[in-house]
Amino acid sequence: MSDPYSTLGVARSASEKDIKSAYRTLAKDLHPDRNKDKPDAAERFSKVTQAYDLLSDKTRRAQFDRGEIDGDGNPAMPFGQGGFGGGGGGFRGRPGAGGQGGFDPRDFQGFSGTEDMDIGDLFEGLFGRGTGAQRGGRGGMGGGMGGGMGSGGQFRQPPPPPPRKGADIRYSLAVPFTDAATRASQRITLADGKTIDLALPEGVETGTQMKLKGKGQQGAGGFGDGIVTIEVQRHPFFTRDGDDVRLDLPITLNEAVNGAKVKVPTVDGAVMLTIAPGSSSGKVLRLSGKGFSRKGGSRGDQLVTLGIQLPQDVAPLAARLEGWSDDTAVRADLGV
Repeated sequence: MSDPYSTLGVARSASEKDIKSAYRTLAKDLHPDRNKDKPDAAERFSKVTQAYDLLSDKTRRAQFDRGEIDGDGNPAMPFGQGGFGGGGGGFRGRPGAGGQGGFDPRDFQGFSGTEDMDIGDLFEGLFGRGTGAQRGGRGGMGGGMGGGMGSGGQFRQPPPPPPRKGADIRYSLAVPFTDAATRASQRITLADGKTIDLALPEGVETGTQMKLKGKGQQGAGGFGDGIVTIEVQRHPFFTRDGDDVRLDLPITLNEAVNGAKVKVPTVDGAVMLTIAPGSSSGKVLRLSGKGFSRKGGSRGDQLVTLGIQLPQDVAPLAARLEGWSDDTAVRADLGV
């Protein structure tokens, strides 16, 4: 009958930490992958694993300490080791368990009781990430070993990673305000000296990124991509407000009082705008569809804010207004 304490080389009073530490050391030293020239390594490794399996389970360890089960985890035989089957077999479990009949991957199913042990840490240094043993993880060493073993107990090496593509090349593209609003085609020169024309996406704005597939650096797995980051430039009199374009439009006092048709710039070119008689400064007029493109194909509007601009020489105007005054309470809404 095997003694799990002796197998791991620890005292009966050993703590869980001591047991785990002893097992980790022995498992690394005895693992079959590191001892291919030692035929008995698999059997010794199996015994160490079985011992740790029993002692790491608090219930089974207590049963062993009380003499209720033997070192193999079988019920203690009150009439000797002959058991009920004769021939000294007892309740030995399956053939090969505990070293009776050679190394059997099913012996590793005992790891299911080690909830607090990271099996990945233990075997990562032995045969790398992605092996069957590590994939078994906390779900049981048996599942992990089965996934990483081939016939004859040999561990299959994981397939090599696919070759990496080349690095991406990043570009910054400054786009004129009106081009961004109308999605005008942009020409860009690539790192290899070639030029291409880019169609700007719907809803383009500063920070928008465009991917040029296969326009990066070459690597073993192919070319990387080109990444173009858009920066929409400022405009001298247009400003952006979401998908809309805003414009402050100066008008004369005469145009404000009598009304007029005036030419107004837009991102698509100049258009005629009708100003109603009696229009005040701050009045906002809307030109539909003269803003930025939206995702989905539609466009925002242009919002025109009127501002009355008096002439530099107001003497003639003052002469015309002599004897006339406007008594409208224009600041009533301000409480003054």
